[in-house]
Amino acid sequence: MPLAILVSDPLASMLLVLALLWLAAKLGGELAVRFKLPAVAGQIAVGVVLAALPRFFSNLSGLPNWLGFLKSPDFLHFLNVAENPGAEVLSYIGIVLLMFMVGLESSVSQMMKVGWASTRVAVVGVVGPMALGLVVAYFLLPKGTSYAVDLFIGACLCATSIGISASVLRERNAATSGAGRVVIGAAVIDDVLGLLVLVAVSGLALATAGGGTLPWGDLAKTLGLAFLFLAAALTLGRWLSPFIFAWASRFKGEEILLPFALAFAFVLAYLGSLVGLATIVGAYTAGLILEHHHVGKLQEKEKRSLEEMVQPVVSIFAPLFFVLTGASVETSALLHPTTITMALLLTVAGILGKYVSGYVAGSGLSVPVIGWGMVPRGEVGLIFVSVGRSIHINGQPLLSAQVQAGVLGAILLTTILGPIGLSWVLGRAKGRIK
Repeated sequence: MPLAILVSDPLASMLLVLALLWLAAKLGGELAVRFKLPAVAGQIAVGVVLAALPRFFSNLSGLPNWLGFLKSPDFLHFLNVAENPGAEVLSYIGIVLLMFMVGLESSVSQMMKVGWASTRVAVVGVVGPMALGLVVAYFLLPKGTSYAVDLFIGACLCATSIGISASVLRERNAATSGAGRVVIGAAVIDDVLGLLVLVAVSGLALATAGGGTLPWGDLAKTLGLAFLFLAAALTLGRWLSPFIFAWASRFKGEEILLPFALAFAFVLAYLGSLVGLATIVGAYTAGLILEHHHVGKLQEKEKRSLEEMVQPVVSIFAPLFFVLTGASVETSALLHPTTITMALLLTVAGILGKYVSGYVAGSGLSVPVIGWGMVPRGEVGLIFVSVGRSIHINGQPLLSAQVQAGVLGAILLTTILGPIGLSWVLGRAKGRIK
């Protein structure tokens, strides 16, 4: 069959997967916009639908012969976009580019103005959801469950997806507002704190299984490397980047600025990953470093700003990430009544725990914008769950299938409700956000 031939060709299959993802992203975004919701919420939701299609088609019966391909293994494998390596790589590039773009729209001096506010928001945004998550886990899980499981559930709620909130803030032209910068700065700090929580809880779980102790040395090393990287990037990076781009301006060829800027962002993203930070933190830092006077000669030469060059690339790749975030959710595990109860309670705990962080930002900053901006978990929460799934105690995964499904349900709901709430409060403000 032509379909089998196409799917068996990796390159041809990749092209078809990209076509599916881009069309799905645009369809989901369009439906969301028509309902006055942020496009990213529709893109995540359509990803969830894509994740459910293979099971739906495989259970169909009585199909006519000409629709028999819907149940073929090749077609079902094609629909399983979340496990497509090529799509995952491109979506990964998309979120890195998005965070680079968000960084470009701000500056180090602007971020310093909201530094303490972002730190307060980040700390409360980690402690609050984790504490509430522990309470929910204590009352819902069977007696005798390891306290490491309770801690891991709380840890999964403390994450914040900077990419999702940043996308909504940019969509609503609020990324450069004071509240927008606090959200983005807090999410970056949240990434470091969340990483430390993940290391601590993972170490506790392993210590519970093997009778060991907490890896305090690893915690101190991770924290030290993270802050050393950020300090070096924001000092040495700002000093080196004018020389790098002044040298690049001597090139005689065309279209020099965009490749050099993307290379700069990707190198910093990679260096960030070497010290245990998420690559999106390094990419965001690169955007902060590259100020207009660093790339001014190249912008004059090419008659376009760097932001104008990066924007079309972001609009192509970033939606892939949001669709795949939704597609990575195990939809079949979300339908059990106990799972639904856990997901709903953890969602409430996750929203309240993050929302209260807006109250510590300081006077003059919008509490609803900061509170809702910290709500989405997205890919960061999914990473936490995957780590919990990989840890085994006495031959059993730390997080049971039911617990995994409940946490994933909460992550999905906060990932969708977060941008909806943020978009709503930004719409009500109508440009009055400071």
